[in-house]
Amino acid sequence: MVATVVLPAAPAHADRIRNDQWHLRYLKVAEAHRITKGEGIVVSVPDTGVDPHPDLRKNLLAGTDIVNGGSGDGRQDRSSHGTGMAGLIAAHGSGENRGALGIAPQARILPILGRIENEHGDSDSLAAALEYSTSNSADVIAIPSTAGSSARLQDAIDAALKADIVVVAAAGNQPEDFVVGYPARHPGVIAVGGVDRKGNHAAVSVVGREIDVVAPATDIYSTSIDGKYRKGTGTSDATAIVAGAVALIRARYPDLSVAEVTHRLTATAVDKGAPGRDDEYGYGVIDLVAALTADVPPLAAESPSASAPVDVAPTTAVAGPETGGGGGAGRWLLATAGLAALGGGAAWLLAARKRRRAGPASPSTDG
Repeated sequence: MVATVVLPAAPAHADRIRNDQWHLRYLKVAEAHRITKGEGIVVSVPDTGVDPHPDLRKNLLAGTDIVNGGSGDGRQDRSSHGTGMAGLIAAHGSGENRGALGIAPQARILPILGRIENEHGDSDSLAAALEYSTSNSADVIAIPSTAGSSARLQDAIDAALKADIVVVAAAGNQPEDFVVGYPARHPGVIAVGGVDRKGNHAAVSVVGREIDVVAPATDIYSTSIDGKYRKGTGTSDATAIVAGAVALIRARYPDLSVAEVTHRLTATAVDKGAPGRDDEYGYGVIDLVAALTADVPPLAAESPSASAPVDVAPTTAVAGPETGGGGGAGRWLLATAGLAALGGGAAWLLAARKRRRAGPASPSTDG
């Protein structure tokens, strides 16, 4: 069972793919990039590996293979899924307005080959991938799949959070999934659902009380294997986009803890559906510019109830995504899912103020 509905890899010319990436305009990525492009942030992608696509290879580190005997460095991909996710996060394109562009094109990708093609994620392999990410100075971990829960995987997620790494995971896709999957539902993990081109709930996205935020999830163009491009639909694509957003926040606000990064992301989201947090949209559609500029009240040590809204004043005049609705940025404190479930355990997240700066090897320029 896969965590995303992926359409066949579609060859496309580099001079037209940028226009096909409708989510860039929807999220006002160009405006966000005038503030930061994610420089200095490492995003781990435990998936099917990452092929060194021309639009991505400058930002691609040497990682590892968890499967296949663990003899590779993560820079191979037979299915295109992992390459697509990495491209959505950090593709740098191939020239002015040419090729695929990621949300954080100056972030670096730590590739981990943790599953073969589009098979369902294995909990032990995913745990090993998170352990590797934690010991190799990742700032963000993007998990674009679901897996069964296990004690080792739970411990690996908790260890990553305690190491001040933001963990972002796909909620899951209908009809294969009917509830929010694991590890998206793990306390402290940002659970991501999806919206369509109009900013409405994407039919493919599961719903549930664990959903934190949503992002574009239908007809999402990105990098593929062998220098080609792909079009995907699913919450895995939305997860990669949110991971890119987190990379921007971490670059802009390097002293924020995991809990504070999550709070900034949710407090500035564009409220959709029922007022406040709801099971389809969570706190709303991510708003990159607001997340990077808004004056967000500090996160209280004790998480308030979800019925306690707060105003978020932008430091500059900003607007939500182009087709976002619900009366502008959703002004809600993070209260449910991750932090609420943590309860008193949120204290250690708030205490982790500084992230590690010693990173992996320099980006690869081969391939």
